[in-house]
Amino acid sequence: MRETRIMMGMPITIDLGASDGALAETVFGYFDEVDRRFSTYRTDSEISAINRGDIPVRDWSGDMREVMALAEQTRKDTGGYFDVHRPDGSLDPSGIVKGWAIRNAADIVRVAGVVDFFIEAGGDIQSSGKNASGQEWSVGIRSPFHQDEIIKVVYPHGHGVATSGTYARGQHIYNPFNACGQISDVVSLTVIASDVLEADRFATAAFAMGREGILFLERTQGLEGYLVDEGRRATPTSGFGAFCLP
Repeated sequence: MRETRIMMGMPITIDLGASDGALAETVFGYFDEVDRRFSTYRTDSEISAINRGDIPVRDWSGDMREVMALAEQTRKDTGGYFDVHRPDGSLDPSGIVKGWAIRNAADIVRVAGVVDFFIEAGGDIQSSGKNASGQEWSVGIRSPFHQDEIIKVVYPHGHGVATSGTYARGQHIYNPFNACGQISDVVSLTVIASDVLEADRFATAAFAMGREGILFLERTQGLEGYLVDEGRRATPTSGFGAFCLP
């Protein structure tokens, strides 16, 4: 079965093949829990309470501690280009929570014994096995200039895929080293990694680097990328082509 719901402020799609609807409800329920804890738009979320100063660090939930530890590791891995601290000093882990949540949702599905599945949240994807036709799952990279146009099709082969860009949500990604400046030379950057969490945590940072982001991906083992710049030019990493074959 394949179902899409609007949750966490974005469409979330789950395709669990022939499994029953109960598992899908469990997965959607998990995403709802994540939203209740990490949404910066909800006044009743844990992250909002933390930003108000209502919850000291010693009282953070285990999930919050895990995500913040991952964020700090990503900050170190990217030379500071990933930072959950907003320019105003508040915390916003949304650049890593989505991939983290999809990875955990995929684990829920695997534990239930399902090997063929596809989970997408806001363009970040984790798939496994085959689709209903017995073929490799495929993912279309949309044109940042014409979103009804697919400019590249990739086959994750069990890897995770994440795309960062400004074409859908505007300037929501910033360079921590130039917080007041807008990122204008890059409009879309897709990352493929061992799983969706790895893809997501590096996609945000690489986009914040501007044109240098694709070079960062090229140098980093286990990461492949596909950058589209403001001049409508696409630049892939050297190993990206392997994911263009079924």
